[in-house]
Amino acid sequence: VLGLLVWALIANTTYHLHAAYGWVLFVSIFFWIATVLFLVIYLLQLQLKFYVIPWPLVLMIFNATATVLYITAFVTCAAAVQPTSWRQWDYNRRAAFFACLAMIAYGASTFFSFRAWKGLGSNAATSQVTDHA
Repeated sequence: VLGLLVWALIANTTYHLHAAYGWVLFVSIFFWIATVLFLVIYLLQLQLKFYVIPWPLVLMIFNATATVLYITAFVTCAAAVQPTSWRQWDYNRRAAFFACLAMIAYGASTFFSFRAWKGLGSNAATSQVTDHA
């Protein structure tokens, strides 16, 4: 949802006048489509059919790449904001905010996918109680 907001807000600006917004638009569209594809794979449980692929590692690499590229997109979008521009159709301020939120969300997802890849993400149902008395 956050990537879609960044995409929509940048598409509503005069991005053709600012070359920097092309990068933000590319990052937001690419990772929005890739995230939707991973969601479809998860909903259709296709990861169970392709068991040869190390899915936790793939998701960790995907999320880490998305985090790094969203950092560059956020910095690019925030640097291109014109502080004296208060026009109603200038949505780049909001796009920079949502790019920052998307960056944080992908960063958190990277953390959790790293824990899943390392096998650190256990819950009460799968943990074993050991008594060292």
